[in-house]
Amino acid sequence: MAMAYFAGGCFWCITPAFKELAGVRKVVSGYSGGDEVAPAYADVKHQRTGHRETICIDYDAQQVDFATLLEVFLGNVDPFDGEGQFIDRGHSYTLAVYWVDEHQRQAAQASIARLEETSGRKVWVSVEAFKSFYPAEEEHQDYYLKHPAEFEQELIDSGRKKA
Repeated sequence: MAMAYFAGGCFWCITPAFKELAGVRKVVSGYSGGDEVAPAYADVKHQRTGHRETICIDYDAQQVDFATLLEVFLGNVDPFDGEGQFIDRGHSYTLAVYWVDEHQRQAAQASIARLEETSGRKVWVSVEAFKSFYPAEEEHQDYYLKHPAEFEQELIDSGRKKA
């Protein structure tokens, strides 16, 4: 069992990119990066806790490696936006990789360095040591499956998908 933690803006929006990936066992929406214990969605959304919306990916490293997860992550966000993601603004929607071991830290830093080199632009992805993860309320888990029409509209309204 291996775990990866990515803050990619709206956790509803990045969950599907990983959910169907071979080797991924589970994707949980939640909160990381802040110091408050068991933060609530409203507090995170309104920038009151220091947490970011984050997904926890439980994966089989024999089937999918961390470098592939990083590639999927960076392909589903705007790494050049340091103020949030799409219409979601503020710290809780900024990008981060929370590493759990030295391999993940080095892989994240190398991936970001390559992207900066090839793009010639500053990449706004924080690479931080993992300290805690709090699952979001049940209504936020697998939102795209529970509310497909609302989810599709969220993607369009946010600018992540063209209408």
